[in-house]
Amino acid sequence: MIIFDLICADGEHRFEGWFGSSSDYADQQARGLLDCPICGSRNISKAVMAPNLGRKGNQEPAAAVSAENRSEPPVTPRPVANEVAVPAEYVEVIGKLAKAQAEMLAKSEWVGDKFADRARDIHYGEAEEKPIHGTASLEEVDELAEEGIAALPLPLPVLPPESKN
Repeated sequence: MIIFDLICADGEHRFEGWFGSSSDYADQQARGLLDCPICGSRNISKAVMAPNLGRKGNQEPAAAVSAENRSEPPVTPRPVANEVAVPAEYVEVIGKLAKAQAEMLAKSEWVGDKFADRARDIHYGEAEEKPIHGTASLEEVDELAEEGIAALPLPLPVLPPESKN
């Protein structure tokens, strides 16, 4: 699992994206599956990130410089945040939405990247009618809409079953 800081170019909103690998990110980006959770923009790119590297196991921590040995006064760090404060009622709504989506997905079959084909089969009576979820490109969703087949994006990201621990 890899975590990228992402940013939408339209609203400059920063958020995290979790991916199975760098190639998973590239694939989803190429297929237009990434969108900003704040404004819905699909103009998403990786934001500059600072690496999070730990000390090697065989290294000792650097010795702290004592106050009397410092040449300049200590700097008091200022609080910094790159997240927007979310009101409590929004957190509650998102929690309810996540619970409702999880309940819906539990009653639905994951069909992966075969979503458009399976939706057509169900629509035209070639397969048993049942709830399904998976992935589809923007072009595939547009084609389904032209055929009168309803396909809606899920409000919250979903990990494919094979990538869950």
